[in-house]
Amino acid sequence: MLSLSGTGIGRGIAIGRAIVLDQGHNDIPCYRISATALSGEIERFNHAVDAVRADLKRVQRNLPTDAPPETSAFIDVHLLMLDDPVISQQPVQTIQEQQQNAEWALKSHADTLIDFFEDIADPYLRSKKNDVAQVVGRIMGELAHSPGKQPSDLATLGSSLAEQIIVARDLTPADTIMLRGRNMAAFVTSLGGPISHTAILARSLGLPAIVGLHDVIDTIHNNDLLIVDAATGTVLVAPDEPLLAQFRELQQQHLRHQQRLTLLKSEKAVTQDGEAITLLANIELPEDIEGLRSAGAAGVGLYRTEFLFMNRPKPPSEDEQYQAYCHVLRRVEGPVTIRTLDLGADKQVDGGRPDRETTATSALGLRAIRLCLSEPSLFKPQLRAILRAAVHGDAQIMIPMLSSLRELEQSLALVGEVCAELEREAVAFNPKVPLGGMIEVPAAAVSADLFARKLDFLSIGTNDLIQYTLAIDRVDDSVNYLYDPLHPSVLRLIRTVIRAGHEADIPVSMCGEMAGDPAFTRLLLGLGLRHFSMEPSQLLEIRQQVRQSTLAGLSGQVTDILNCVETGSLYDLVDQLNQTDSD
Repeated sequence: MLSLSGTGIGRGIAIGRAIVLDQGHNDIPCYRISATALSGEIERFNHAVDAVRADLKRVQRNLPTDAPPETSAFIDVHLLMLDDPVISQQPVQTIQEQQQNAEWALKSHADTLIDFFEDIADPYLRSKKNDVAQVVGRIMGELAHSPGKQPSDLATLGSSLAEQIIVARDLTPADTIMLRGRNMAAFVTSLGGPISHTAILARSLGLPAIVGLHDVIDTIHNNDLLIVDAATGTVLVAPDEPLLAQFRELQQQHLRHQQRLTLLKSEKAVTQDGEAITLLANIELPEDIEGLRSAGAAGVGLYRTEFLFMNRPKPPSEDEQYQAYCHVLRRVEGPVTIRTLDLGADKQVDGGRPDRETTATSALGLRAIRLCLSEPSLFKPQLRAILRAAVHGDAQIMIPMLSSLRELEQSLALVGEVCAELEREAVAFNPKVPLGGMIEVPAAAVSADLFARKLDFLSIGTNDLIQYTLAIDRVDDSVNYLYDPLHPSVLRLIRTVIRAGHEADIPVSMCGEMAGDPAFTRLLLGLGLRHFSMEPSQLLEIRQQVRQSTLAGLSGQVTDILNCVETGSLYDLVDQLNQTDSD
């Protein structure tokens, strides 16, 4: 048995067989093919390409009726890649002229194509190298006479992954779409940290996961039996029967705990001393509404609209966005906070970039509201769609990554411009949609009182606020050890924003991962937070924490935490805070 340790996401336990997604082809041997064997080698290569094409078409034909339409489009891209001469024809010439084996000939040309995409400045076009690697990985699998041994992309895994555990180098935000409805047991990745989008993906799917397991892709093999313990961040490979029995019992205990939590669905989120707390849900796609309902959420505190732009060649039209927003607004009782496009950095999507070259987007670059203000042709259709859809429900608009009042003033002006256009066109819309801002940049947190004067609500995005405050790149797992939600600077900024909202008499919510962590619920209550938004799978646990808490006395304990200067003592104080008032 082998034990591996990483960063656990969630608290569940999964037991299942590994499916290793490996796009790598670096350890390919190179050897000479005799002249008499060349025709057979070429036939072997062509057969592998044809087999991959047939397999992709089979998967596409057998997609379930409720599969997202983007899945078929994703497979189409890979079918087009197979027809690229660099992949399907040039290796044949290399086999013939240089008498090299098919694997090496394919690798040589694929590496050239990948290098070409790598040198392109535009993030969307550069990301096409991943499609090349995935297609080449499938051909390599066929050449190795092991079709399906190493699946190369999520689109071809089939409609159900029950009792299967995905093992990959990393999973992107766009993978959310590919993984929904697959019923997999868990996933494990080499990269990622506690606030990476891989971790957010795990929470949104309600799955146990382990991230930051370096070299796991080379350690775990297909069909290995795995135990994933998200609470401890441990993966056990090939466990023996006594250990399996022990973890199956722990798994059942967790399931029983989750079943007890479901009894709280219809209970009010009210503290022991009668203070009502608003618990909202984060969603990514209209299909997420069922999870919101099953958790008893009071509405949507964060609708991540960039997921509408993923796995497609062009941005969705205004009418397509309008229909998606209407679908949510008509089915959700309570407010629906629609965040405008938050693209850039690690959230690169096919349909979210203008058709022009630009520099690579970093976490500090042209992203979120910066991108939207620089590209009104991308931003205005979304604003029009939201304002039109707001006729059908309780919509709110939230602007991400505000860092200056100038950006806010430009955003307000653009909203006014769109309202004037819709009025001239005699198109039905709601001109009184509340406008709020995400406070996730330290500059905005420090100046939260200035933003509060011009906005209808504030929402604290702790994922980026922690990243920017502590100078941590959320996609760089080598600095994950610096991630600390209890860092005094982070806590003081949170307190500053909450106070600014209270003084301006506007609501303040929190929609980052910290809001859904029960370890911080009482701390946030003591800081004055009364609106929480989280993944639906986390909501019942937070409701339980709220119902077991008494606000009276929390503020004094939180003051001690804020004044604490020693890390060890600070964590002890938080533990003491969480041990009081429990049923």
